[in-house]
Amino acid sequence: QVQLVESGGGLVQPGGSLRLSCAAHGFTLDYYAIGWFRQAPGKEREGVSGVGYSDGSTYYADSVKGRFTIARDNAKHIVYLHMNSLNPEDPAVYYCAANSMRSSVASSQAMAQHEYNYWGQGTRVTVAS
Repeated sequence: QVQLVESGGGLVQPGGSLRLSCAAHGFTLDYYAIGWFRQAPGKEREGVSGVGYSDGSTYYADSVKGRFTIARDNAKHIVYLHMNSLNPEDPAVYYCAANSMRSSVASSQAMAQHEYNYWGQGTRVTVAS
């Protein structure tokens, strides 16, 4: 069965950090661009960050630039989202998704959700003191 599995969500205090992981079952992430998306209650799902596989390109939404870092561990076939300085705007369900149409992620165009073939079930991030 082909699926993506996210992990690492949880409760963190404002200013704290979390590391989300995205792993694939039934296929390898090596030849997919990977995106992280999030959906907060009452809001549309939005692209947060993405990473290509051919050129090391990355994308970050303005709201997370300088605080979040996306990274691929090709040996473990996992993509991480390191989240620092979490604030009250960050709580959401975070999803990872795989895109077979792109090898590079250079702009927000690469975060078009309809391009992403596989989606995980999401992991919840809560920020509260």
